Amino acid sequence: MSSPSPSPTGGGARVRVLLCDDHAMVRAGLLALLGSEPDIEVVGEAGSGEEAVALSARLRPDVVLMDLQLGEGMDGVEATRRLVAAGPKPHVLVLTTYDTDADITRAVEAGATGYLLKAERPEELFGAIRAAAQGRTTLSPPVASRVMARMRAPGPTLTDREREILGRLSEGLGNRDIARALFISEATVKTHLGRIYAKLGVDTRAGAVAVAKEQRLLS
Repeated sequence: MSSPSPSPTGGGARVRVLLCDDHAMVRAGLLALLGSEPDIEVVGEAGSGEEAVALSARLRPDVVLMDLQLGEGMDGVEATRRLVAAGPKPHVLVLTTYDTDADITRAVEAGATGYLLKAERPEELFGAIRAAAQGRTTLSPPVASRVMARMRAPGPTLTDREREILGRLSEGLGNRDIARALFISEATVKTHLGRIYAKLGVDTRAGAVAVAKEQRLLS
């Protein structure tokens, strides 16, 4: 039996990776790409957040490569939250096409170790996986720039519920439809809208949506 390849994590074992993406072609591409690295081993593939959580408990990977948008069911943020809550491993490295402030904030708050965009070069992905296995943070340059910009000039901070309501506003839904969609009362919707308007410095629905788009607050 051949000895395992040296690993940048400091031991002799490979970095064990679980892929989570709802597109089979994307997973196949990542599997082929990561297969070129002797110190990285893909131990499983998940097509949904629920499957990623279940497989992680069974396979115990070092890193979960997590997409954010996973179709129906649990999204990547909620899956990240559950994986992080389960214990010190695995570390979650987000790999997505989305770089809005809302997506970045939600992923970081959920406990993601790093946030990488799919447009990055393969070498960046390999390095990010190795860093994540050590618990070190890696951000794509555009993401890092947005994080630094927000730290220098922090914008309004919305709660998860306020983001949900703002997202429904952007879809053109009225108060009654928003209440039905979120299983809350119209009075609660109005209360949240008042807080959203105050935080964004607007007094109309159209103004709230315009500012949210300008500041990239919508997922």
